[in-house]
Amino acid sequence: MGKRPPIPPDIENGPPPPARPQFRPPIPVPWVAWLVPLILAANFITFATTMYVNDCPARSDECILFDVLGRLSFQPIKENMLLGPSIPTLRKLGALERRLVEEGEKWRLISCIWLHGGFLHLLANMISLMCIGMRLEQEFGFLRIGALYMISGLGGSLMSCLTDSQGERVSVGASGALFGLLGAMLSELITNWTIYENKCTALMTLILIIVLNLSVGFLPRVDNSAHFGGFLAGFFLGFVILLRPQYGYVNPKYIPSGYDMKHKKSKHKCYQHILRFTSLAILLAGFGAGYSKLLREHTIQSMPLREFN
Repeated sequence: MGKRPPIPPDIENGPPPPARPQFRPPIPVPWVAWLVPLILAANFITFATTMYVNDCPARSDECILFDVLGRLSFQPIKENMLLGPSIPTLRKLGALERRLVEEGEKWRLISCIWLHGGFLHLLANMISLMCIGMRLEQEFGFLRIGALYMISGLGGSLMSCLTDSQGERVSVGASGALFGLLGAMLSELITNWTIYENKCTALMTLILIIVLNLSVGFLPRVDNSAHFGGFLAGFFLGFVILLRPQYGYVNPKYIPSGYDMKHKKSKHKCYQHILRFTSLAILLAGFGAGYSKLLREHTIQSMPLREFN
């Protein structure tokens, strides 16, 4: 038997269509984290400077580790259980105190973030900073994390002042800024919900970590209002600056020319925009109202009393 003759090509349909071009968006490259280590180094340098200014040996014979640290030695345990300077030194260098803020020293709302009550206080905060801040900076970059750190710290300072009705609290530490990073992690998980796997597990784990950290604020001599204020500031700010593109979005610059995407997705979902603008409005209103209240109460207290007949 002979072979069948070859089937002629279908002249009407023409040649087969060309293969669709293939493209693969590049894998995102993590940012190099340098700001968080710089903040850590700045805090340790500031603490060493604080202890130098404190100069415990000049005022006491009971300084801790005097033989090793000399002028940098710590105040006696009966004065400072956290191995650190005296209260007058912290107040001199910029500790947060409502009375002084109301008298015009607004810079204390920021300076107090860089001071710590003792070496143990500093060590606990810096370990938390490295655990939380490094991952966030690698994912979102130094600009957003730097803004988040400072604004959260300012929010914690403002809340601390507003809740100090007696005006006698002396507050220091980066805890407000650190709680802001925790709050931002929570809002980032919520607003970027579509790109996460094991969503409920991640959410419950993060909530548990936040609750455990906030519970520390109920210990004696811990300013939990600063923690809460920093957390709220970071939580709302996270909705504003930590948005990611939704799952399935492809940047147009990675799409080859002539490629027709039938189901092109927008960069962000509608609910992400709603959360962003709502949170921005709440954040601005909160800072504005808090700062105005601080100024208004100082104005009322400074007004002279008048007698009327």
